[in-house]
Amino acid sequence: MTTPAMTATATAAPVTGSEDSADDGARLRAAADFVRRHDTATLLPLLLPGLGGSQLHALTRHLSFAHAAVLVFPPDPATLRAELAACGLTADTPPLPSSVVRDRLAARHRRDAAGLDVSILRPGVRAADGTRRAVEVFALTVPPGSDLWPVAEHERAHQHEAHLAFEVLRPEPLLLRGLCALLADQGAAPDGGGYNPHENGTVLYFTAPAASLAGYRRVELYAPGDHRDVLAGHLADGSAARPAGHPSTGVPADRPAETLLRLLTGAWATQALAACARLRLPDAVPPGEPIDRAALAHRTGTHPRALATLLRYLAMLGVVTTEGERVRLTEVGALLREDAPASMRPLALMYGGPFYRSFAALDHTVRTGETAFDHLFGENHFDHFARDPELADLFDRSMAASTRMFDPVPAHPALAAAAARPDGGTVVDVAGGNGELLARVLTAHPGLRGVLLERPHAVEAARRTMAEAGCADRCTYRVGDFADVPAEGDVYLLSRVLHDWDDDRCRAILRHCERAMPAHADLLIVERLLPADGSASLATAWDVHMMCNVGGRERRADHYADLLAAAGLDLLAHTPLPLDAALLHARRPARP
Repeated sequence: MTTPAMTATATAAPVTGSEDSADDGARLRAAADFVRRHDTATLLPLLLPGLGGSQLHALTRHLSFAHAAVLVFPPDPATLRAELAACGLTADTPPLPSSVVRDRLAARHRRDAAGLDVSILRPGVRAADGTRRAVEVFALTVPPGSDLWPVAEHERAHQHEAHLAFEVLRPEPLLLRGLCALLADQGAAPDGGGYNPHENGTVLYFTAPAASLAGYRRVELYAPGDHRDVLAGHLADGSAARPAGHPSTGVPADRPAETLLRLLTGAWATQALAACARLRLPDAVPPGEPIDRAALAHRTGTHPRALATLLRYLAMLGVVTTEGERVRLTEVGALLREDAPASMRPLALMYGGPFYRSFAALDHTVRTGETAFDHLFGENHFDHFARDPELADLFDRSMAASTRMFDPVPAHPALAAAAARPDGGTVVDVAGGNGELLARVLTAHPGLRGVLLERPHAVEAARRTMAEAGCADRCTYRVGDFADVPAEGDVYLLSRVLHDWDDDRCRAILRHCERAMPAHADLLIVERLLPADGSASLATAWDVHMMCNVGGRERRADHYADLLAAAGLDLLAHTPLPLDAALLHARRPARP
């Protein structure tokens, strides 16, 4: 496999006029000299100083140092050829278009990508060990007097596209993801990437760890072939990390107006995603294949030009990729398919529908303390949804859209201990929704029995879930409220329940559970925890959502510990779950 390339740490002052070609030539010579002096085994320890011996050995088997890259701005092709020749570099093949660097330049300088004709040349270099590598030359022609001079000056000064590249020798998806994880562990941060259809290759960019000694601050993994599923996850990781600039937009701190503008348009993204789901665009795209835009408009009954505008925005959001007239879903976009495992389509419809409307009255909630949803709809959202079977079903399915957070729950020691009881244990799921979590627990532990407490329509949904999971004969159902928590369970589950309620109601719910629990029983709670240090977290966003739409709140771990103590229970531990959730484990205090 190849590893990512890094951009040079050294920067140069902007130059103009006759100095430009000399500046580009100096960078070309420096890159060629670097490639001649280094190989994979010597370069990796410089790039990733924290690598252990076994990790270094594994990487050298999967990666091959391929090239050092520079971006130059010749006034015409003849000047570029002369600069290459002066450095002893000869390109053996014609230049190819670089859609990846073109798109990065367009985004960075807010230019139309169609006006940036970036090409790639890879003149070969014979290294000291006899291996043939390359200098990757990105070239954007900038004639004298061109309006692209500001772009050239900025890029020469900051060297955003300079990097070191490693080719992935056997680019399998699992191996690519593993390499990305290893780089992240070493302090490298995702920094964009793309798929170049002109050469059928995928690039994954990273910034180098702060401790890197290689002299380049960016790294590229180059994987031959189309790996856009891996790329989509990599781009999402980079968006979440946002190592520089504003934490929500990634815009540099010296551009506050742009930061605010991007924040203000966040609602447009919500509605674009909701429209994508309502129009069933993802369902009309063949899984893993591109579709012609005109065919997509025909399949979905949409206006071709209006659809093209929406698709352009969805591509910016990372939901689709476009190549001319062809459209392809990313891994993110595929989650909006109705038939996707743990489909997030219902969530898009809910957040773009009733909850979107109530957020317009967030100021009312902040001013009065009243729930915006109640203010707009005249009743709380549980009662409102219960009056509309379709809306109630959509809400239950939207809750199921985040069930990937449940993946590690069945492995909890409390459930394993219950399953090991001689007579088989019983798990009670309080307000268990459509039964998704309980079904996972019973599937993982065939010796366990389940009891699910819920409202009537939710119980019917849970029966279907249990039947589909093959657990129907091991589950019983109770229709009721929190006061009806069944006794004699070994493990009690409260999943995403407490954040719906204020502290008084939470204490009452926990007391109902405590009264029903035998002395040996365990209570497992799934919730998002507000970070104690104020760091970025989905829980912080959900805290506003709960306040506005339900009247509840997210809480810190010590807050939950206080609520549990008031109900006669001890918080023993909390462990992280996917999607910024956590699993809290509580029991009655040990008696002397």
